[in-house]
Amino acid sequence: MRRSPPRAGRPSREQAKLLGDRILDIATGLFLEIGYGDTTIELVAEKARISKRTLYHRYPDKAALFGTVVRRIVGQLRPPDVAGLFIGGNLEAILVRLAGIILRAALDPQALALHRIIMAEASRFPELAAAVADRSASQEAIERIAALLQREVSATRLLPSAAQFAAAQFLQMVIAAPQRRALGRGVTMTGPEMDRWAKDTVSLFLSGYRGWTAPLNRSGSSKRPGKKR
Repeated sequence: MRRSPPRAGRPSREQAKLLGDRILDIATGLFLEIGYGDTTIELVAEKARISKRTLYHRYPDKAALFGTVVRRIVGQLRPPDVAGLFIGGNLEAILVRLAGIILRAALDPQALALHRIIMAEASRFPELAAAVADRSASQEAIERIAALLQREVSATRLLPSAAQFAAAQFLQMVIAAPQRRALGRGVTMTGPEMDRWAKDTVSLFLSGYRGWTAPLNRSGSSKRPGKKR
């Protein structure tokens, strides 16, 4: 009597992870090479040698797959010990260290490629906005930097919202111009140029920030410099 071949069981956790990594590797390559519009679920499944059903079981649509790709790239660029970056040294030293790390992450080739996709195709594909709506990494940076800034003027009544506003502006000062250069509006910065940019940006930011908070240090008022009482 011939025995029927054993039925395939559920994949192990390790096998499932390997498959998930392969899917994301292939999807990342396709998104970055041919763009969001030309990348389809069918094409990802074909390249990964799996059925569309298997892929849809993991991701309900292309936007969900793209969102996972974005979060994965951000996670790979994220330093392993984020909390450790915010300790050791004075405010200026910490901000210079942060600025250098943030700048290099923003100018990473994959990060730039993602930025190009979003800027080029967001109007054609509104679902892209939802796919990249998770900004937990940048929000965490803003909150941590805001906490540092509040400690700098801890004897004042600086509102958390004001500190978060300043922290968000700091991130823009660090990233915006170098990113535009790297996207084709100039020459991409070298490593030494990034280091100088980080130091000069922090110096300029702190000069403005400390001037902005000077009236708070003297009187505890929330009025801006130069505003008449």
